[in-house]
Amino acid sequence: MLDFTSALYLGLRHPSAALGAWEAITQGRPAALREPAGAGGVAQDLARLQGCEDAILLPSTLHLFRDLFRMLAAERVLILCDAAMYPIARWGVESAAAMGVPVQGFPHQDAAALSRLVRGATRAQLRPVVVTDGYCPGCGRVAPLPAYVELARRCGGYVVVDDTQALGVLGAAPGPSNPYGHAGGGSLRWHGLCGPQIVVGSSLAKGFGAPLAVLAGGRELVERFRAASDTRVHCSPPSVAVIHAARHALAVNRGDGGARRAHLANAVARLWRWIAAAGGVRRALLPFPVLSCPFRGGGGAVALHRRLLQAGVRALLTRACDGTAACLGFVVTALHDLRQIDFAGRALVRAARSGDRHPDQMVEAS
Repeated sequence: MLDFTSALYLGLRHPSAALGAWEAITQGRPAALREPAGAGGVAQDLARLQGCEDAILLPSTLHLFRDLFRMLAAERVLILCDAAMYPIARWGVESAAAMGVPVQGFPHQDAAALSRLVRGATRAQLRPVVVTDGYCPGCGRVAPLPAYVELARRCGGYVVVDDTQALGVLGAAPGPSNPYGHAGGGSLRWHGLCGPQIVVGSSLAKGFGAPLAVLAGGRELVERFRAASDTRVHCSPPSVAVIHAARHALAVNRGDGGARRAHLANAVARLWRWIAAAGGVRRALLPFPVLSCPFRGGGGAVALHRRLLQAGVRALLTRACDGTAACLGFVVTALHDLRQIDFAGRALVRAARSGDRHPDQMVEAS
């Protein structure tokens, strides 16, 4: 079965032989007492990669955002959430809301609507905290972070970015010949942004294939988080094995990341051509490795998904970020070669044409 459901975008799997040896996988004490071996060095490497002053490792983004928003709840803040943001950050916001922090949503990636809410927060003498994903795979667009950061800068607010999708894929100075940019530092590098009002929380489990999270930002805020984080007191820190995997990922990224991203962009562009031939409606501007779109023909996404499984291709069924349409999704990694892309593409075209020839069997998404 040819699989297009893994989010290991750069194809990093970290076999044990590549990670080196360790004396103990865990130290039996929380990070507040002592950081696991290697954690500080990996965190600083990630801070530099993303263009931030400081960074700290956490077991997951769920721990990270829960602690971050509870820390910010100690201030007079209004949390402003993108309506389509990924659930993990939203769960962190809900933790702050349970403490009485006011929360409002704004339409997906709508900087004008956000500006009106920020002005309202300022009039109410509340510090706005804007929460967004750096990249939305549902609609294929990068968030307008420069506009968000300028709004925050004017009124002393924060922009909190969940950059899990972009870290390892997007980077500095993108262009026609290098659509992802350089080095994989994520959304801040993509936009050329920095500043104390920006806070970035990311999982390394996608682009870098290591199941841990990093909080990056200004040194003062990271130090506050280090002192306030309940996770660092009450939960186990990332294991030494996972930290070794993150260190290995960063080393591979420095040496081979550019070649992996170039191959990935080529494979994604090739699959998009097959999708267009099958009647897929492309909305994404970037050749991001998550390809998700509704289909005009072939019986719709649900029917096409079923036929692809029968043809030996495992894809995804998703919904658009506005929740209105069922979509057929493919996640491409650097491990997919062009022959596999063509196999899946031909299977998709056959599946679409088969559905068009048998309209009585068409399945419409509800």
